[in-house]
Amino acid sequence: MKSAGVPLFDRAHLDRYTGGDEALTAELLNLMCEQARRCIGLMASAADTTSWQTATHTLKGAARGVGAFALADLCEQAEDQPPTAWDGARLEIERCFRDTEKAVAGLL
Repeated sequence: MKSAGVPLFDRAHLDRYTGGDEALTAELLNLMCEQARRCIGLMASAADTTSWQTATHTLKGAARGVGAFALADLCEQAEDQPPTAWDGARLEIERCFRDTEKAVAGLL
């Protein structure tokens, strides 16, 4: 699973929704980070396909909404992975989330 050429964070995308409002930008990014932590935890404990797909789909939407496109793409790729691939996919999503969190740290 890869997101080659896809930006970790597209500030211009988020600015289109927030009008560049720094407080709103920080609030939305914080919400996405909270959602990411929650969804990654749900991925780690997913006992069935529905649970896995709900967690990956939810995080995909949250990430796309703020312009975290590499994370969203990884989640999209992970949605239909078989259970044997879940651990590896989750670890890749976690790494990408940590990288994304660093990329937006100055905005939080």
